Amino acid sequence: MIQSTIRFISKGLLLTVLCVGISTVSGAETPWVVYEGKEGPGQGKHIVIVTGDEEYRSEESMPQLGKILAMQHGFRVTVLFAIDPQDGYIDPEVNNNIPGLDALESSDLMILFTRFRDLPDEQMAHIVAYLDTGKPIMGLRTATHAFNFQTSKTYEKYSFNNKEYPGGFGRQVLGETWINHYGVHQKESTRGLIAEGQESHPIVSGCEDIWGPSDVYGITTLHGDCTPLILGQVLVGMNPDDKPNEEKERVPVAWLKTFTGESGKTAQVFTTTMGHAGDLQSEGFRRLVVNACYHLLGQDVPAKASVDLVGEYAPNPIGFGGHKKGLKPSVYAFTQ
Repeated sequence: MIQSTIRFISKGLLLTVLCVGISTVSGAETPWVVYEGKEGPGQGKHIVIVTGDEEYRSEESMPQLGKILAMQHGFRVTVLFAIDPQDGYIDPEVNNNIPGLDALESSDLMILFTRFRDLPDEQMAHIVAYLDTGKPIMGLRTATHAFNFQTSKTYEKYSFNNKEYPGGFGRQVLGETWINHYGVHQKESTRGLIAEGQESHPIVSGCEDIWGPSDVYGITTLHGDCTPLILGQVLVGMNPDDKPNEEKERVPVAWLKTFTGESGKTAQVFTTTMGHAGDLQSEGFRRLVVNACYHLLGQDVPAKASVDLVGEYAPNPIGFGGHKKGLKPSVYAFTQ
């Protein structure tokens, strides 16, 4: 790691290189990665992406999103991971440890992509504190069932199936909790179609073609003041040119809403139930998420935002236990 740092300096890239994961205090690797960003409208804004799902490879897709936001739009992006405290490796099956959540104190936008996390109070407290700031929130895929508290009951109301705070974090903050797979999992993919009347909304600007191997999630009635932006059309197969399943109606897969925390401050919220690592291969889906970042931060959305993939993006297939083993966050540092 020291040798690679020297190599970066020798190439004169130190000021533009994205964080390589070295602590300036102890010399040990930090269990997160920071992309400092280059020139662009996002300069001065800090986005924190919280990952930790066992199935959809958020630990691989979200660093790629972070690089796009930093290198092509200028945002400073911190990506947090589920970390095995014994060896420091990324392990999304460790559901009770996401170091670095105090980064939310300086964040202008939180992007959450977690699944059934059982975080200790000292970590969850940072997320709850963020909810009271009135700053914007984005939830991806399994964020509808982001938490399932079993160890401590301090924050159990945020569990996905809570009855007193119906639907927990997912329904109350994002608009819906976990219901079911409406499209057949791993057999029926999703075509994203702009909802009628939303064609001129800035978030869908340049999103002519949204497709992903994720299946459409089922919903009840969206909670709160939700405005559907993208409807998911269930396709009969796992290819973008497959025919629609005419027996299944179109279901919202991306929407906007607001959330008012206990402080009385109201946040803008964008949720999409897409987010399979393969969805990020879709230019239209990448642009949808990047556009939403701009919109949530109160910035003008580009007519056709640049969303080219940065470096190699070859995530493992989705599935439980299928994450890449023996990797520390520094592997996702920008090195070109």
